[in-house]
Amino acid sequence: MPQLAPIARVLVDEAHGQAWTTRREVAAQIQPSHPADSSLADAADALRRRGFGVHAHVAGPLTDAALRDADVLILPHASDPRWERVVPGGQPALADAEIDAVERFVTAGGGLIVLGECEQDKYANRFNDLLARLRFHLASETVSDYERHHAAPHWILADLDAAGARDGVLSRVRAACFYRATVIDRLPAGARVLARAGLASSAPGGALVAIAEHGEGRVAVLGDSDLFGDDCLRDFDHEALLGDLVHWAARFRFAHAPAPRASAAAQDPAWIALREVTDELRLLQRKDGTLAEDADRDRAVALVGAMAAAIEALTGRFRHQATHLQATVRDLRAWADDGFGVPDFTASLERFRPDLHRVDGIEHLVVFPMYKQNGPRDKTFEALIVRVPWPDWLAELERERYDNAKFVPVTLVDHTAGYDSECAVLFPETVSVAGRPVNHFGAIFCDREAERFRRVTRAAAGLLSLELPADAAALVSDERLSEQAYELWDLVHDRAHSHGDLPFDPFMIRQRMPYWMYSLEELRCDLTAFAEAVSLEREGFGLARHVQYAILFDRLFRCPVTGTRVRNYDGLGGQLLFAYLHRSGHLHWTDNRLSIEWATLADGVAGLRDEVVELYKSGIDRSKLAQWGTAHDLISAYVRPAAGSAWARAVRDFAEVEDPRPYIDRVLDDEFPLSMFYAQLKAKLVPVLARPARAAQPLAAAA
Repeated sequence: MPQLAPIARVLVDEAHGQAWTTRREVAAQIQPSHPADSSLADAADALRRRGFGVHAHVAGPLTDAALRDADVLILPHASDPRWERVVPGGQPALADAEIDAVERFVTAGGGLIVLGECEQDKYANRFNDLLARLRFHLASETVSDYERHHAAPHWILADLDAAGARDGVLSRVRAACFYRATVIDRLPAGARVLARAGLASSAPGGALVAIAEHGEGRVAVLGDSDLFGDDCLRDFDHEALLGDLVHWAARFRFAHAPAPRASAAAQDPAWIALREVTDELRLLQRKDGTLAEDADRDRAVALVGAMAAAIEALTGRFRHQATHLQATVRDLRAWADDGFGVPDFTASLERFRPDLHRVDGIEHLVVFPMYKQNGPRDKTFEALIVRVPWPDWLAELERERYDNAKFVPVTLVDHTAGYDSECAVLFPETVSVAGRPVNHFGAIFCDREAERFRRVTRAAAGLLSLELPADAAALVSDERLSEQAYELWDLVHDRAHSHGDLPFDPFMIRQRMPYWMYSLEELRCDLTAFAEAVSLEREGFGLARHVQYAILFDRLFRCPVTGTRVRNYDGLGGQLLFAYLHRSGHLHWTDNRLSIEWATLADGVAGLRDEVVELYKSGIDRSKLAQWGTAHDLISAYVRPAAGSAWARAVRDFAEVEDPRPYIDRVLDDEFPLSMFYAQLKAKLVPVLARPARAAQPLAAAA
């Protein structure tokens, strides 16, 4: 699979006489007859599949320098060689300076996971001296449970503590076994216990796993190290527990995005002038782009001249666009010379080819009269600087698996006021042209989509008391990770429009039909992207799980409550997904709390996709009117149509005619109203649905 930069960096200490190693060849030295009994190699691989970088600290003390590039430090059980077979060459005892360094690391935002062991005191590793700084302590005992155990009384089955499982750290964990474990007998104030020994055990209710905040960082302490070894990782839900703990511990990394990359073009006085005069010109235009009758024509001529001069001055920064920008200036001047009628930017649009320059980090200058999808519908002038994220992993997936030559992910570097809206696309059909627009590219602002997703999902999860899984919580916090998820989602979704059992025009942009047909097409593409993400995750591509979260939460939380209720096709797709998953038992609304069955969710999404795909496949044998009606019936099985609907199956009475488009006029504006659940959710989400105002931008005079 393609390789991404790690979402966070995990350092595993193997320099202090550890009884565990992430290196298989070293495990074979420690335990030649059974290396798995000393190996954390499978655990390291599992974390890498989740997108983490995992490295071993194999020599030298734990210093500030050694920890500088780590986000999470794992301290596996270490021992004096008298008691355990250990990694050769190290001494178990942490030095005072190392304890100081680890404490500083955690206080500054690092995550720490300590894997303790039964009879803790005898191993001479000084783990408790470190833990004392963090207000924890590991007892020195071996817990037994003759009632709840696995194979032997010292292999105890833990009681998972739901009260401590906030932050999603047990989201996919239903059972865990601790093999010859001790308990944590001292906890800091505010600590949470995730797993306890059974009440019939030798340590009734004793803490087996506990977590706590410390400064800016997080600490997790376990009373057993075996459960993450190669022998036991796949038992019960140990691998899920490991992933949850590491995601949780890396919180600081996910919550603090790297500084944005600066753009020399966006600081150029010519760009600042272009942005300013374009904003002024737009105020002189009508909705169709013509100059308003009462507009100052001399001022309009001056503004067009200033725009042309600024574009020409910026051409040196966008040499790959030289031909396009020359055509832009010609189209702009022609608009003024012809009397400021409806703008025709056909020539400029034909030469705007970001699809031919998919290079990571390349910037494009965009100046068009255009309407904004999910924003102002006026075809007025806008100016943008956009940047293309095209990392190697995305290029490889597009080249080898999801061919889509027109797809261009972009991020907004800077823009005029018309993009102070929810518009997240740049499509050729939005540009003002005299005839039919070319269809060379489809540019989608993955940064805008990701920001909107994070904002709405955080608010919705809080309102619904939904416990986000630890990795989903990381996604909702991490700017870059969420943008990557949207880059992959958009690639696969966009491609899905032209693959599968399809109507004649897969995009349906030139067909007039009931809005629920658009809803099903968009939902089909999203469900296809979800299915592909499930497959990619199974093949070890960690980002794919984040794509699943993005699709699910965006569809469930944002789409149904965004926009008006006039033929809201994206909203209806979200309503259908929620209703289907609720009806089939994959999500629950109980006691005013939303919960999701993560173990079966993918099956639920696949079930709805199967129904939609079958509708498409069988539709080739139906008339257009019959297909519209059958699609209405599919949705109506889960989302009740409005009272008075002429399209409801029980009352639908349309004659079969060659052109059924007049029947579209019988579609109600809100053919499928919001349920009580969504009506209340929408009212509560209103404060976060609007895009936050951006900071004031510098003007040309200031430059």
